[in-house]
Amino acid sequence: MATLTEKPQLPTDPQSNPTLASEAQAAIDKATSYAWTIFSNNHWCGELESNVTVTCEHIFFLYILYQRIPAAEGQQYTQWLLSQQNPDGSWGIAPNHPGDVSTSAEAYLALKILGLPIDSRELSAARSFILSQGGLSKMRMFTRIFFAEFGLVSWAQIPQLPAEFILVPSSFPITIYKLASWARSNVVPLLLIAHHRPLYALPNGLHTQNRYLDELWLDPHKKALPYGSSNPLDPLQFLFTLIDKVLYYLGGLRLSPTRGLARRRCVSWILAHQEKAGDWAGIIPPMHAGIKALLLEGYSLGDDPIQRGLAAIERFTWTDHRGKRLQCCISPVWDTVLMIRALRDSGVSDARIDAAIAWTAENQHAGPEGDWRVYRPGIPVGGFAFEYHNTWYPDIDDTAAAVLAFLVQDRASARTETVRRAVLWIIGMQNSDGGWGAFDHENNHLFLNKIPFSDMDSLCDPSTPDVTGRVIECLGMLRGILLDTKNKNRNRNGKRDEKRTNSEIEADEHMLRTISLSVQKALPYLITTQEQTGAWYGRWAVNYIYGTCLVLCGLQYFINDPAYHYPQLLAIMAKAARWLSTIQNSDGGWGESLLSYREPWRAGCGPSTPSQTAWALMGLLSVPGVGVESRAVRRGVEYLVRTQDDVLEDGRAGAEGEAAVWTEREFTSTGFPNHFYISYTLYRVYFPMTALGRFVQLTRGEEERKRKKRRDSKMDVEYVEV
Repeated sequence: MATLTEKPQLPTDPQSNPTLASEAQAAIDKATSYAWTIFSNNHWCGELESNVTVTCEHIFFLYILYQRIPAAEGQQYTQWLLSQQNPDGSWGIAPNHPGDVSTSAEAYLALKILGLPIDSRELSAARSFILSQGGLSKMRMFTRIFFAEFGLVSWAQIPQLPAEFILVPSSFPITIYKLASWARSNVVPLLLIAHHRPLYALPNGLHTQNRYLDELWLDPHKKALPYGSSNPLDPLQFLFTLIDKVLYYLGGLRLSPTRGLARRRCVSWILAHQEKAGDWAGIIPPMHAGIKALLLEGYSLGDDPIQRGLAAIERFTWTDHRGKRLQCCISPVWDTVLMIRALRDSGVSDARIDAAIAWTAENQHAGPEGDWRVYRPGIPVGGFAFEYHNTWYPDIDDTAAAVLAFLVQDRASARTETVRRAVLWIIGMQNSDGGWGAFDHENNHLFLNKIPFSDMDSLCDPSTPDVTGRVIECLGMLRGILLDTKNKNRNRNGKRDEKRTNSEIEADEHMLRTISLSVQKALPYLITTQEQTGAWYGRWAVNYIYGTCLVLCGLQYFINDPAYHYPQLLAIMAKAARWLSTIQNSDGGWGESLLSYREPWRAGCGPSTPSQTAWALMGLLSVPGVGVESRAVRRGVEYLVRTQDDVLEDGRAGAEGEAAVWTEREFTSTGFPNHFYISYTLYRVYFPMTALGRFVQLTRGEEERKRKKRRDSKMDVEYVEV
């Protein structure tokens, strides 16, 4: 590998500590033991945690359907909700995060529905917090919609959502398919809900102006909930607000002759997008909304789509000693491919990994479903989704991670149809700026976030450095394997190996050309998106540490390749490595607060966590010239070794020297920056394993090079003496 001759190297410790690698290996062994204890049905799937809103909205949903929640189940929900309450009475969008009015208001209503007395200590504290922040007038838009369904606010205080939106052709600037996949799957059922403007009873009865939460308003006689913009200095936002007002005065087009057609089209879209197992989009919000929309359109609880949907939602519940809650999503494919990578990077060889690879391959998409086809109809199908049942929305990040798992397990998989189809689908989804989004192609119409309905800045899915970094890592590893195969299949005379058919050779050459063209567009995107500090933004995990890790892991495959004329790659990698070294905490770990999304100056600032420490180490170990003797690397490895705590996922202590994991209370993953954060509970297992595994493998490689150098030196001396 190259060295950083033109840039100052990171501080290194010249005295190598050979015991650190053995300590790291011991930690890997204990984490591996734990990984096998949770291996089930040939794959892994850890809990995906989020804030309490998902569970609260599920309680609203159950109460709407049944007007009651069984006492035992209600107690489990109550236990979970109260366990997440902050000392000041609030609930935040993540642990150790400031309280949030909307989250706290939803938790307050859910607990009140579940029977917690209004004068209880918990609700009293929550009420004080909500009022101190301005009361319910500060609610976000989705909270307003849930509250409007119970008559707690007026439907007139919700932006207009005319069902005719479903009829707008996909070629128009504003259409359902210009929205991000997660927004699209939510908006279609909401079009029907907004048409019907339902009113459901609360425990105090059915009221169009329900006073059930009057205690949360500063003035319950003036329940003002303004939205939109009257500022002409932002002409686009002003225009959208004006359109909303016009639609309001037109009654939301409810009497339009097209309304019947629009409603039927919405119902057809919802039914077509329901999985055979009952899921919608693999996430809870459209599953709740889809069932409510179908019921409003005349379906009954006993109808097949409703029953399958209810069964699917129940599969998202999670119950343990902490209570019962609902996951916003489940991540079996994601957890499995990242665990495979961790095990292989740690040098683990086990037949169960082959079984996990086979299970993953079975989840590759091959059918006609997929909203991505609207704008990319001609590319091969071959993506992977996050969840068990989600054929409509494969994601690019997940697909690239799956390909990497196949390649690290068996280099021969590089020429399989599974990998070929996956990679061609990924490349076909590349945006014109050279990067990749998560689910969609060219989903970068950011002006849509100015629609009054959007108060979470989450209607679009543009290119991001973190997803792009993982993709070029996938393409770089595949390209390297194909080039090695190409070189090994030439005999001493330089002729092609006759054992390979012309079609096989041509397929490899076509793949190499396709990868090369794609990477040549991606590298300029990554160069231009590097921050002044040297970091890269992380859209899907927190934040700059994650983005920097993934980009560095990808760039390492192209720094010395003569096919790519970007001499600055080595320099920008060195700059990123220096940034990572400067933000290392005094305890040797790395951490970054969720607040870095709101205040970028906080990039890389926060208490150390296992996953973020692992990302920093993975990034550093990808940079030429850093090496396993770097002081920053060794301190990071020492942190991970020292903080492995032998406490298992359910709170039990692991046996001495056997299964062990790391504790991570902070949320280090992102749903929507500044609005919704999540935690993959297995991140604290497979990412530290990956980082430690790479450290151990590189240490062994370095020791072998030193031994070879000493042997060669000894042979030279003996030759001279003779």
